[in-house]
Amino acid sequence: MKKIENEISLLMGLTIGFVLTMVGLISSGTFSWPAFISGYLVSFLISQILTRIIPVRKISETLTKKMDLKQGSVMYRLVDTFISDLCYSPIMTFIMVSVAYYQATSHGAKLNYGAMLLKSEVLSFIVAFIVIYFVSPLIIRTVLKRNGIAMSDPAQKKQ
Repeated sequence: MKKIENEISLLMGLTIGFVLTMVGLISSGTFSWPAFISGYLVSFLISQILTRIIPVRKISETLTKKMDLKQGSVMYRLVDTFISDLCYSPIMTFIMVSVAYYQATSHGAKLNYGAMLLKSEVLSFIVAFIVIYFVSPLIIRTVLKRNGIAMSDPAQKKQ
């Protein structure tokens, strides 16, 4: 089971890192390939470290159970996505914005760190929520299938 969790974490980290790095660079108006590659690598490393430190699955299972949500329901997925997003996005964004701010100001740019951080936090939280909500089921299904584990589909049970 740990192997599967690691695989899911790896693929989610790659996906979220890619998307948030692109969004950050595009929203700043200064896209460059070197900035993208370094940002993507840092973002991916941060996601992997956070995955090892924060027990998101355990937090999500505890909260959704207390809320009496049925696994697989839309409300369950919304809460689960919100918890994942809340655990990862603010920390990843804070670190990424801090690195970008340091790099830009060390080259003479005059930036307002607070405004830069606030804009990035809001944008990253929204984008990451959407990506997690839609991509995580696909990644989970793919990893389970690749490891020979069948995932039950509620639509098939109705037939």
